Amino acid sequence: MGRVAGSYGVRGWMKVVPDGGAARALAASDEWWLGEAAYRVEASKLHGATVLAKLAGLENREQVLALKGTPVSLRRDALPEPEAGHYYLADLVGLEVVNQQGVLLGVVKRLFSNGAQDVMEVSGNGETKLLPWVPVVVRNVDLSERKILVEWGADW
Repeated sequence: MGRVAGSYGVRGWMKVVPDGGAARALAASDEWWLGEAAYRVEASKLHGATVLAKLAGLENREQVLALKGTPVSLRRDALPEPEAGHYYLADLVGLEVVNQQGVLLGVVKRLFSNGAQDVMEVSGNGETKLLPWVPVVVRNVDLSERKILVEWGADW
């Protein structure tokens, strides 16, 4: 959902740079996970492109600075349901990827951004393929069937 960017003031407030559109979800949540530890959110607010927060147990600047760079995440049940046609990337990992000819290309191992678009890493048949996550390639996502239909040749 984001990363700790540093402290904000001297009383234990932190500045978090959110990933994508995660700012509102972070600001609305009452619990954050920093690495492997859960923290109760005492207060939070949007601040430009960042989120400022005061977490229980962090009382000064030095405690917050020790967490700089730490990933910030939320429990899955704390996230709002995505809009139609949108997905949480974590929900796509493990789905089978099948092309329009019915050939199984593999299973989604991870998704990442290359700066231009999101990319789906698909492993299967002893090889790894990188498919761009763009509408011309990704034709349909069926979470209930755990399949992604793509326009992609088996030998590409």
